[in-house]
Amino acid sequence: MILLRHGQSEFNLHFTATRRDPGIKDPKLTDLGHQQAEAAAEALMAETGGEIRRIVASPYTRAMQTAAPLARRLGLPVTIQPLVRERYAFACDIGTPRTTLALEWPDHDLAHIDEVWWPAIEEPAEQVEARARLFRQEMSALDDWAHTVVVSHWGFILSMTGQSVANGQWLRCDPTGPEPEAISWKHP
Repeated sequence: MILLRHGQSEFNLHFTATRRDPGIKDPKLTDLGHQQAEAAAEALMAETGGEIRRIVASPYTRAMQTAAPLARRLGLPVTIQPLVRERYAFACDIGTPRTTLALEWPDHDLAHIDEVWWPAIEEPAEQVEARARLFRQEMSALDDWAHTVVVSHWGFILSMTGQSVANGQWLRCDPTGPEPEAISWKHP
């Protein structure tokens, strides 16, 4: 499968400049973030020959916005999966309630997620790693996991692979392969 980190968000822009939490809840993509999402969709189409059969995205707005160009090009629905959400540690990790998301994203099936689908308190690294293990198991049970793009976040992708990726970057991940031996939660 391919793990794609969402494009630059309003939070990423401000946090990178100040290294302080700007207090933006469930931020949207910046103009650069939208450009990164479009570029990723185009590059993934070229790299995979359009052989993507499933798009999975976190319920955070920035992930759904990043998934949109690829879904549009392929004519595929986006499966919303809270397991692939970001580690809850900053204001940006406060999500949008399901009913509000359903109004903003009427083409997405959100009935299976809780109204408040993000944690109430900071999430320990071990908990994110456990979510990654569960998702890895779920994906490895599918016959066509190799044709799946998962639009997620820095911390979740780190938990899946042990690698840090920048906004709009992706990497391949074999869910049937070994888990990362060591994970460094130090953000670049």
